[in-house]
Amino acid sequence: MRKKYVEGEEHSFEQLLEIVHVLRDPEEGCSWDSAQTHESMKECLTNEAQEVLQAIDNRDDQNLCEELGDVLLQVLLHAEIASERGAFEFPDIVQMLSDKLIRRHPHVFGEEPRPNSPEEALALWKRVKEAEKHRKEEK
Repeated sequence: MRKKYVEGEEHSFEQLLEIVHVLRDPEEGCSWDSAQTHESMKECLTNEAQEVLQAIDNRDDQNLCEELGDVLLQVLLHAEIASERGAFEFPDIVQMLSDKLIRRHPHVFGEEPRPNSPEEALALWKRVKEAEKHRKEEK
């Protein structure tokens, strides 16, 4: 028997992942959600990102919270689609992002001296990113 989810009750991140999985279920989920592909969702992702920007411009925190949730849904749906194909899963996204943040902040997580300004920090980020690009090209 399927777990019951109720609007307004407190939900964990794990439950959110389950909800997205249920939505994609071809038998019991939503026909629209289960029909989506990476390609069909490109416009949705663009629209949701634009709505985040609009909420920021409007200084509307309540709408910003909602729209960030919509962007997160896009990420979770893409992760679920990739998981169904055996390409990667959401924890792989978490791992890759965590590694990238650690790698690109050697002044926080490594031995690099702390930059004196946001501009210097951005320059360091760009140097690390450029080095990553060269390593990828060498492979």
